[in-house]
Amino acid sequence: MISLTINNLKIEVPEGTTLLEAAKKIGVNIPTLCNFEGREAIGACRVCVVEVEGARTLVASCATPVSEGMKVYTNSKRVRDARKTVVELLLSEHNGECKTCDRNNDCELQSLAYQMGIEEIGLIGETARQHIDKTTPALIRDNGKCIKCRRCVAACNEIQSVGALFPQGRGFDSVIGPAFMLDLDTVACVQCGQCVAVCPVGAITERSHIDDVWKALDDPNKLVVVQTAPAIRAALGECFGYEPGTLVTGKMVTALRQLGFDKVFDTNFAADLTIIEEGTELLVRLKEKIVEGKKVALPQFTSCSPGWINFTEYFYPEYLDNLSSCKSPQQMFGALAKSYYAEMMCKDIDEIVVVSIMPCTAKKYECQRDEMNSSGIQDVDYVLTTRELGKMIKQAGIDFKSLPDSKMDSPLGLSSGAADIFANTGGVMEAAIRTVYEIVTGRELPTENLHIDAIMGLDGVKRASLKIEGTLPEWSFLEGVELKAGVAHGLGNSRKIFQAIENGEEFHFIEVMTCPGGCIGGGGQPRHTDDSVRLKRIAAIYAEDEGKQLRKSHENPDIQRLYERFLGKPLSETSHHLLHTHYHQKPVC
Repeated sequence: MISLTINNLKIEVPEGTTLLEAAKKIGVNIPTLCNFEGREAIGACRVCVVEVEGARTLVASCATPVSEGMKVYTNSKRVRDARKTVVELLLSEHNGECKTCDRNNDCELQSLAYQMGIEEIGLIGETARQHIDKTTPALIRDNGKCIKCRRCVAACNEIQSVGALFPQGRGFDSVIGPAFMLDLDTVACVQCGQCVAVCPVGAITERSHIDDVWKALDDPNKLVVVQTAPAIRAALGECFGYEPGTLVTGKMVTALRQLGFDKVFDTNFAADLTIIEEGTELLVRLKEKIVEGKKVALPQFTSCSPGWINFTEYFYPEYLDNLSSCKSPQQMFGALAKSYYAEMMCKDIDEIVVVSIMPCTAKKYECQRDEMNSSGIQDVDYVLTTRELGKMIKQAGIDFKSLPDSKMDSPLGLSSGAADIFANTGGVMEAAIRTVYEIVTGRELPTENLHIDAIMGLDGVKRASLKIEGTLPEWSFLEGVELKAGVAHGLGNSRKIFQAIENGEEFHFIEVMTCPGGCIGGGGQPRHTDDSVRLKRIAAIYAEDEGKQLRKSHENPDIQRLYERFLGKPLSETSHHLLHTHYHQKPVC
């Protein structure tokens, strides 16, 4: 332990603690624009400077470790003046209009300027050259607003290991972006939106579908249905002042109806369907390998996360056959809405507009993929992030906190607790094992409260194994098999899984989620997300699961009716046409 003094208050912290972290322990929040949890501190923005007695210059608290006997002042005149000057310099070259910026009232630079009492910018000079990049379906970049904090670079390279963004040039002429100052569509960008989630200003944002959705809602000739992803219900409340992890499912449904959606459905319904299809696919692959001796693409990878699909297409195309052929729940829902549901409602498919509320920016890209038109036209029309839905509710003047709770519509609104946990890292795997184990043995998963502890939590790579014993006669070939599962979240961790496979480690089924923590930490969720927020959202989702009587996907009666009336059976010709697809290698450059 190291003893030091911060603002005349004695404190002991472990060796290696930074001054920024030490100050937090005594309730002192030092401002910063470049630092965030999970990245290596670089001290780039200089907003977090503090005064250390005996030091010649101010030091960056995010990158300075504590030392014995150190005396630190976080709010001296020298510190306040320095921070104010840094923020004024950033504002002087910031090429943006706050009043119309997407980040107005949600901008860290704007908040710091207010906090520091900056009422006018006395420094006049050249502003950053503006280049607006709208080349991808999910993201928009505006270099004029970039403050070169390099957070996006850290998220893209250190956490996601994608490498689409880098700093280029020097001094005032430096630019953050793809190599050679090209646009995002020229590089291997998976459109996960983690750069959007960490950007402190409006330099990278999601491509908004809000105006398109309003236009659809205003069209009397359209039946506009909406689906809501499981992660939304544990995060939307943050847009209205609720604590992270507050479940607002019922209020969300009411708000969507007040916005004018004709039907409010649940992506969770399609998540239950995904488990039936994906679980059956896994059992078929295992049977072909064990009984028929065929060469089968194992392990089977989940395919629910579009950023992960992009990542595999770019960097690991040799594993594309290992991906489950199942579409994501979002796309399964869209295909059913414009086939099964259209028939029920006696509607032509072009009369139905499908809107998704997702925690993910990559879903905006996914819905426009060529593979996603099984109904005959684009299956999902528009995708709103959690943040965009929050904006729409505010635009409509809806007092969210005063809303009563209401329930999803039928028949695409009933779901199990297994579908809820799709929001969390490890959740898809747990949901699949709940169903697969029971199908094979006729018994419920023999774990406490149906959870698999080894794949819960925020470890980057997780492993679990389950010995299958007492199988039903149809599945006797699995008797004694030890089912080996792997889970990774954050694309950087998926590389570790691939390395483990190449080193000879055996897996049967692997779940990969693009974003840290899974969908609850998605690029479209309310900012700013750190592990404390992720854990609260995860806890809420598990509580939603545990509070339901229906907790296994195969027991969902509306899913059972869907098969009886429309699909026939899992992996049928109809389900293959509507619910399955294949992906293809993409050039990295």
